[in-house]
Amino acid sequence: MLQLEVSEQSYVKSHFRKALLPRLSNRTESAIEFKYQNISAVLMKLGLRPIRGYQPAQNYQQTLVPEVQRQLASRPSIIELVLAEALRVPGTSPIGALDFDGASVPSIIVPQSSNGASVHTARPDYAAIEARNRALGLAGELAVVDLEYRRLVKAGKANLARRIDHVSESRGDGDGYDILSFEENGREKLIEVKTTRSRAETPFFVTSNELRVSREHPDIYCLVRVYNFGNDSAWFPLRGDLDASCLLEPNGFTALPRPA
Repeated sequence: MLQLEVSEQSYVKSHFRKALLPRLSNRTESAIEFKYQNISAVLMKLGLRPIRGYQPAQNYQQTLVPEVQRQLASRPSIIELVLAEALRVPGTSPIGALDFDGASVPSIIVPQSSNGASVHTARPDYAAIEARNRALGLAGELAVVDLEYRRLVKAGKANLARRIDHVSESRGDGDGYDILSFEENGREKLIEVKTTRSRAETPFFVTSNELRVSREHPDIYCLVRVYNFGNDSAWFPLRGDLDASCLLEPNGFTALPRPA
């Protein structure tokens, strides 16, 4: 399924589940579906991305890790395709890619192994490669600029909408945020945009400068997390100090929204 996805080929998940039923004794389709959720969680912990439609299980079986690793090692082309996907230029126009439905943080599931052990292995890093995809980052920023513009115009604040500044393009990346926008009352709004093609659970990278600005200006700072970009684009806001809204791992930093 993962190989079909990254090759941009369509498939039907239920066909895979039904094909497994005769080969397994006393297993239901729902049990197989949950096992796929376990596999999604392992893929994510191994630095790849989950299978679309199979939300990573919060507690996955640690015993699955070596088998998933073995399967990946026997099909190196899958890893190459997944990592190539992370660098792929978005195929859809960013303008109008986001709507106003992203009002709150979705139910984020952070996978944990069932025995509490973590995965230690030399691995690729889908999130790191996506973070280096400047075309993807720019597309996400343009989508959020457009979203902010339409929000303000809809509120009757066209004068504020015209003052929106795409800072990362007009001044560079040194300010710790990508967009200077405004609340409807005229108050400034500092927006950092983090875009991935994959699920909301995919970690994203935060610089020390971005973290510092969020700490110094928590009342006006907002990180907009754009995910599934180019597929079924969605977003949610993380307002204020990133220490409070994210689980931060020192890696310059890797950030994951805290579970709801």
